[in-house]
Amino acid sequence: MKILKYFFSFAILIFICGAIYVSYLFVGADTEGYTFKEYSPPLTSQIYDKNGKLIANIFEQHRFYAKYEEFPPKLIEALIAIEDTAFFEHNGVNIDAIFRAVLKIIRTGGQTMEGASTLTQQFIKNTELTPERTLNRKIKEALLAYKMETLLSKEEILERYLNFIFFGHGYYGIKTAARGYFHKELNELSLKEIAMLVGMPKAPSSYDPTKHFDLSISRANNVIARLYSLGWISKNDYEIAMKETPKVYDDTLTQNVAPYVVDEVIKQLSPQFSDLKTGGYQITLNLDLEVQKMAREALKFGYDEIIKRDKDANLSTLNGAMVVVNHQNGDVLALVGGVDYEKSHYNRATQSTRQPGSSFKPFLYQIAINLGYSTMSEVPDISRIFESAEEDWKPKNYGSNFQGLITLKQALTASRNLATINLALEIGLDVVYSKLLEFGFSQNIPADLSIVLGSFGISPLEFAKFYTMFGNYGVIKEPVLIREIKNKKGVLIAQFNSKETKVSEAGQTFLVLDMMKSVVEKGTGRNARVADIEIAGKTGTSNKSIDAWFCGLTPEIEALIWYGNDNNKPMRYTEGGARTAAPVFKDFLTRYIAAFPETKRKFDIPNDVRRGTYNNSREYYTPKSPLPNKKHHQNEILF
Repeated sequence: MKILKYFFSFAILIFICGAIYVSYLFVGADTEGYTFKEYSPPLTSQIYDKNGKLIANIFEQHRFYAKYEEFPPKLIEALIAIEDTAFFEHNGVNIDAIFRAVLKIIRTGGQTMEGASTLTQQFIKNTELTPERTLNRKIKEALLAYKMETLLSKEEILERYLNFIFFGHGYYGIKTAARGYFHKELNELSLKEIAMLVGMPKAPSSYDPTKHFDLSISRANNVIARLYSLGWISKNDYEIAMKETPKVYDDTLTQNVAPYVVDEVIKQLSPQFSDLKTGGYQITLNLDLEVQKMAREALKFGYDEIIKRDKDANLSTLNGAMVVVNHQNGDVLALVGGVDYEKSHYNRATQSTRQPGSSFKPFLYQIAINLGYSTMSEVPDISRIFESAEEDWKPKNYGSNFQGLITLKQALTASRNLATINLALEIGLDVVYSKLLEFGFSQNIPADLSIVLGSFGISPLEFAKFYTMFGNYGVIKEPVLIREIKNKKGVLIAQFNSKETKVSEAGQTFLVLDMMKSVVEKGTGRNARVADIEIAGKTGTSNKSIDAWFCGLTPEIEALIWYGNDNNKPMRYTEGGARTAAPVFKDFLTRYIAAFPETKRKFDIPNDVRRGTYNNSREYYTPKSPLPNKKHHQNEILF
């Protein structure tokens, strides 16, 4: 019976060998087009802040590429010890292993073929072929493996293998896994950590140490035992490694600490870089993660205060946004699109268009000053009725009172609606509209009196652009979030600089800046005051408290804060720029000064600005906008 059994097995073996040969004749032609020269796996792109701190990984497959020179010798030894001991001896196909696999075919009736794959074949199977377990596929795999070994060195094959393979937890490539699981570079790994990593590809989900730590350790111990049995490590190395229990980190893959920012970066770059998530780019932003954290916490502070005051606030719609910009160079230092990204991904800092209300008034006063008005020029703060075929409009001041003739500085400080409307009418609406277009505002802004009270939509980031005019003395700087981009080789391929537009003379702009300082010192922006630093700003509240703004500047930065309901429903009637948004600026700036105590405290005064006494008060003026003569004396040149 034994003789018959061996004869039968031999006959099947001959038959299979014949089948392999016949298959080779048909399959061999399918391997002609493979050259294996190009290998570009999808790589993770990374976003950094201005100080080199990681903001986020963006990817389709989370992979960092490592050159062969980065692999420690023990890593290579551990890999081939457990996966393909004869790797450096065979030519891509292990004949002994194939015969063992053929015998298995005999035992299973010729349905499957397993256990013969070399590392080269594993790589071929995962990158070039389908996972089906058929004889034809196996033959093609062997032929391609042999061909690969004639075209590439062993080191090149190992480099490709270790960068391609999946290591569980979303990590592709061993460099990614080392950073993710152990927060280490490859040359920092212990033998036990190496063993854990090279043991994973056989069953990545089963040996993921964040989920099955004991299984991962057991598998690693098998790798270490194999190394010792081969004589590739000493007894001392073996004993130390077997006792070690590495610390494993269970990180999220994206590491995204500023999701609203990352969304905006992807939105801006995707049209230009179709491979943004696969190209391995290094993207550096102008953002400062420390400032971003301050802004996020300050915005949440203001949100919580609204809820404390209004128990009926709709938590599903109430939200806010904040933008911080260096008005001197246009750098976006912080961009917070909402109080909680997990609840809503909608970026209110860039996507929402909300009415700025009275926070728009400084631009109207800038027009007046540029036309030669003085900060002490007087306008009537009196009621007017504007007749209409549909419904008469009778605008009011907050509190419904009037003050008669008041100066421009008083009108802006107290945010007097009627005085501002009368000023616009005095200038001429056509002039106001054309000058706003010269500033760069969209032609979609209304060309009627409603513009005076900021009755149009604008995003916080877009509004921040125009506010740079005041901190930058008449020059508008385009806010820029992204600084530069390097490709996967570290070569600089793109830089982004702020565009600037001069719209006003420095001295004329300083006069409006000084009026905005008065808003914070003794006007509607008093809740934004911080000791020992000059602040200029303007509150804004749209009709029925639908929007609440504070737009504030220091000599170095500006911050725009907005609150409202996403559905445009009114907040509680007591909410507004002064009560709701201004304290958030104070909270933020207090944090900012604590972190950056050397921040500049006083605004520069342009050379053409002078100071004189007007009505017993020391006021600034310029040759173009002199103080009114009847109450003006004792000129003083400031240099």
